[in-house]
Amino acid sequence: MYTMTSQPPSRPPTDFRGFRRRTDRNLAIAVVVFLVGAGGASIALVYGGGPAALGLVCLLFGAGLFGLVWLILSLLEHWIHR
Repeated sequence: MYTMTSQPPSRPPTDFRGFRRRTDRNLAIAVVVFLVGAGGASIALVYGGGPAALGLVCLLFGAGLFGLVWLILSLLEHWIHR
């Protein structure tokens, strides 16, 4: 506790850019995991194991495209703020 004449306890500086970067990365990972996991599971439940393998390949290709776009945009953002 501090009195009126003493300074309040200092807080560490907040890194909002780092927080946003981590949040964006975690959300991108969640989208890919959900796309491949839930999509593959729903294809396997509806169509069975054979078509699920082909569906999983297509879902992985889509996740790869999503990752590539995310990587390009992240690199552009890093390049702009440098």
